Amino acid sequence: MREDSGGFDLLAPEGTRYRVDVTDGVFDPRNPLLADRVEGRRVVAFVGPTVDRIYGGRLRAYLDARLEAGSWSVHTIESGERNKTLAAAEQVCAVAKATGLDRHGVMLAVGGGIVADIVGFAASMYARGVRYIKVNTTLVGQADVGVGVKTGVNALSTKNMFGAYHPAHASLNDPGLLATLPAREIRCGLAEIVKMAAILDADLFAALESRPDAFLRSAHGELETYVLRTSMRLMMEELCPNLREHELARLVDFGHTFSPVIETAGGHRLEHGEAVAVDMALSAHLARLLGLVDAESCERLVTLLRRIGLPVFDPATCTPELMTQALEASWQRRGRKLHLVVPTGIGKADFVERLEDVPADMLRAALESLAHAGGTS
Repeated sequence: MREDSGGFDLLAPEGTRYRVDVTDGVFDPRNPLLADRVEGRRVVAFVGPTVDRIYGGRLRAYLDARLEAGSWSVHTIESGERNKTLAAAEQVCAVAKATGLDRHGVMLAVGGGIVADIVGFAASMYARGVRYIKVNTTLVGQADVGVGVKTGVNALSTKNMFGAYHPAHASLNDPGLLATLPAREIRCGLAEIVKMAAILDADLFAALESRPDAFLRSAHGELETYVLRTSMRLMMEELCPNLREHELARLVDFGHTFSPVIETAGGHRLEHGEAVAVDMALSAHLARLLGLVDAESCERLVTLLRRIGLPVFDPATCTPELMTQALEASWQRRGRKLHLVVPTGIGKADFVERLEDVPADMLRAALESLAHAGGTS
């Protein structure tokens, strides 16, 4: 993985190559980047309703200025976790077919992680796979979804049950787009950044401690640039050797063992990043009870999540019964090994591999610790 002023290049050992760009003014007609990545191909673009309201005019003006007339169209799709379904991906394919998109064409996803997942999965299926480009408009999209190769939709009461490894032809990230995000969306993105800091980078963690309101102010300064680019680099470096997950033990799955059940059992009342925050807090307390991390490091992690404004406990879903179900589901999904990621210090992590290493009384004690400490933010 190589970093330059304009972004990141990744070449995985198995041969997959892709680039993640960081740019300013992505929809400014004077910026050639998006048009260059399209390479003169036919484009069918998809945006969520909110992104269409805020950026739809600029997107259409850009495509009108930079692409050949009649070679592109823009369509709105529903966003939100409840709409991340196989039917949504099929509808994207239906729209692409109706517009005459051929196997040389490009699907363009403009939005957050959910729009990228739906359109990316549709692109992986359409005509056995076509190119797609992502313009990531959320902090989760830029720091997490936008730098990986996974696409997917929810099915069978399970998050991302159907999906594919389908690298985007281009992933474009304009930090200026983050200025219009609601605070809740910023906090969800910060959860994924805390995840990377907690497992890999103590300096990044300390930077977040010094400014837990990063990205929540109107100005995007040096600290935000450092936080965003560092988290992107860490994620890509961690993904690169195991891009298609032949090895199911992955440090980047910190916060992603309990969170799928927290999301689905709660009817998606919590956003993904909020569920990840609860998961990280619970995993940290389990690590403390297992003697894998000291109490101070555990408390630093939980305190940072709270200071950002993220929940660390959800009474409706953080029950011993549901969290046991989450452990068992992860154990089954990960090849009958638990691969539970837990912090062993700030910037360090390891795996708990066996179900029996997290007995019921320990799980209950960890949940009680969080509940008694005040629970939600």
